[in-house]
Amino acid sequence: MALQIEHDYPLLAHNTFGMDVRAACFVAYHSESELVAALRLLRAEGSPRLLNIGGGSNLLFCGDFPGAVLRSAIDSVEIQPRPAVHSRTVPEEETVCVRVGSGHNWDAFVARALEAGWYGAENLSGIPGDVGASAVQNIGAYGAEIKDLVVKVEAINAETCEKRIFTADECGYAYRDSIFKRPENKKYIITYVTYRLRTAFVPNLSYKALADRFADRPGSGLRPAFTASDIRREVVAMRGEKLPNPAVLGNAGSFFMNPVVPESVYAALAARYPGMPHYEAGPGRVKLSAAWLIDQAGWKGRSMGPAGVYEKQPLVLVNRGGATGGDILALASAIIADVSARFGVTLSMEVNQIM
Repeated sequence: MALQIEHDYPLLAHNTFGMDVRAACFVAYHSESELVAALRLLRAEGSPRLLNIGGGSNLLFCGDFPGAVLRSAIDSVEIQPRPAVHSRTVPEEETVCVRVGSGHNWDAFVARALEAGWYGAENLSGIPGDVGASAVQNIGAYGAEIKDLVVKVEAINAETCEKRIFTADECGYAYRDSIFKRPENKKYIITYVTYRLRTAFVPNLSYKALADRFADRPGSGLRPAFTASDIRREVVAMRGEKLPNPAVLGNAGSFFMNPVVPESVYAALAARYPGMPHYEAGPGRVKLSAAWLIDQAGWKGRSMGPAGVYEKQPLVLVNRGGATGGDILALASAIIADVSARFGVTLSMEVNQIM
């Protein structure tokens, strides 16, 4: 397939917020060699900036992009030999390593994994975006995080066109974070992610709301009275109950991260607000619910012009029609300021702002 670079390219179909913006140029690559060829060609043309995107589900464009947008179309899924270093908690013979192209849709991979009898990703069903983004963002939901599945990440250095392979430990995973989000590492364009999944189903019901869905089907140990597909169906249903369809109402899913605070800050807030939801976040740290803070501040369902807070989930900011990136940011800034004034807690944006 011949490499094609398109100029003055519309990005409306490449961001779930529904921002009608354009890129100076756009190229989709189907292999690492095509990516390298594109990088060299763009460098020869003097492209000022590069932006590698996936499904656009975690992006907020705040205007036209003056550089080149790169879009992975690497879509392969292949079983790999198990590496010498393996999980201490799962017998090696009960796992499978799967190398997936960065342009493969994440939820399609989860569905494919379950069809193949590969387990461990079902709690992450329904998360929009592509495989490459999963490794950047350390996606997580319903008691699971991608960091617990990743074996290695393959990437191309956009500055040198050299390939580098990162082990899971080298990715520096933390809550919705990785080294790939650091400014100095944004030169790395992910091409493949290898995951380790189980070949025997062991349910993860650590998230209470999900566990409640299976309270009448308890089972025990390694013999649950339900399947991984049952968990997938419930997770998808739960997401659908509180998250709007981007095709109907532009959004990027959770706009804010749950803040992690010192225990002393939590204790002071808990004294004022008994029953405030919270979660352990390591020694001396507590994770608070951003949704609860925003709701308590009275923002749920409110709007500022065409930008609004979704009425079913205050973590989600929506484009009610014709909103610009600036409109969304103005709403987000107002929420952050209000929550800070009321609770002394600063919210951080999960969505990537593209200026």
